[in-house]
Amino acid sequence: MNTDTPRILVVDDEPDIRRLVCEILEDEGYQVAMAENASAARELKRSQEPDLILLDIWMPDADGITLLKEWVAEDFILCPVVMMSGHGSVESAVEATRLGAYDFLEKPLSLARLLLIVERALEAGNLQTENAGLRKQMVIDIEPVGKSATVARIKDQIKRLAQHDAKVLFAGEAGVGKELYARYLHNNSAHREGPFIDVAVGSISPENSAVEFFGKEGVGKVYPGLLERAHKGTLFLSEIGGMDKETQLRLLSALESSSFLRVGGSEPVRVDVRVVASTRISMDEEVKSGRFRQDLYYLLNEVTLDIPPLREHSEDVPALLSFYVDYFVNQDKLPFRKFSMAAQNFLRNYSWRGNVRELKNLVQRLMILGVGEDIELDEVKPALGTVGSEVMISSSVPDFYNLPLKEARDHFEKAYLEYHFERTGGSVAKLSAAVGMERTHLYRKLHSLNIKL
Repeated sequence: MNTDTPRILVVDDEPDIRRLVCEILEDEGYQVAMAENASAARELKRSQEPDLILLDIWMPDADGITLLKEWVAEDFILCPVVMMSGHGSVESAVEATRLGAYDFLEKPLSLARLLLIVERALEAGNLQTENAGLRKQMVIDIEPVGKSATVARIKDQIKRLAQHDAKVLFAGEAGVGKELYARYLHNNSAHREGPFIDVAVGSISPENSAVEFFGKEGVGKVYPGLLERAHKGTLFLSEIGGMDKETQLRLLSALESSSFLRVGGSEPVRVDVRVVASTRISMDEEVKSGRFRQDLYYLLNEVTLDIPPLREHSEDVPALLSFYVDYFVNQDKLPFRKFSMAAQNFLRNYSWRGNVRELKNLVQRLMILGVGEDIELDEVKPALGTVGSEVMISSSVPDFYNLPLKEARDHFEKAYLEYHFERTGGSVAKLSAAVGMERTHLYRKLHSLNIKL
């Protein structure tokens, strides 16, 4: 497959329109995939990774607006989406552009306008990808912060390990920066020019693990998996304790042979990948209990590097505070603020149960919500939930925190909408403006959440 040729996904329930648009785009040299409904569109978007999607608004199983919202919520960087609409649904198409669509085309389609918008949308998508790559590179180049003996020792060990291809297992509490240290290893290794692919293995379901890790192929089409995308680079397996047994077995075989078969493929794919992993739990206990394969554990654990919690090198706290202030000033364009000496001294003695991640979140919260250049101690304590030096444990959290994600989201949305409904005096028009939701969709949401008008 020629990966330089733009891939376009056309989603429309009308066969004649699908064929027409496909023929026009293929004549222009584009690769085109077609979907007749939302279900097929979801599958093709995942497997084909299109550079552009032409999406009809009205379809039998789910409308294009719903599908667009779904994709915007799922993808940090969504390829450009151009809506296609009949005359009666232009208002919905305009709403779609507000939600994130690049543009819309009105039916019957104009050949000239179709090709013009496709060309411009692909250019915009390329620019978006390049900018995201630059932002990512800024993050990748960050070194572990701190001048303590602890940080200096770890950095020295990593630099020495980087000169060899030993598989490294980073162990430590949540939030200590295991991914950052893994990136530091990658940046100092012979694989530095290749990609750094980070995967939370526990988030991959057993039924999708084969495709996710090894990819798949069909008639003239290839979907590369994680191992293939990490070729010549580093594959970082985050929190391996969450990996299911079936994935463990498949991954063991691939790592032992440095080759694998794509799903649906017949020719072995060979890769040159450095595999690095992390864990926050005792893997010895996972192996003893039978939850994790001993042979895979030994394969991934040629060298273990323990990353200590922040409380064990608290002298680095002032440097970390300063670093993240500069980070949010540069990345998020937040107004500069600085921590007073009293605040820094207090935070050096804080327990930091969430480690560096908790510190980063604290800095971000104070820079967004605070005012004035100086961050004083009396502002820091409430932000941490502390009185004096004692941490206040909330006596209760919302009940929906203990529910599955979908149910918890419904509870939050209902509470959120009821709050704004009351504030706007029971006016759906005012509520629509307050929450930024088109009125038709708002009525459906209120009805689905059983909010009485």
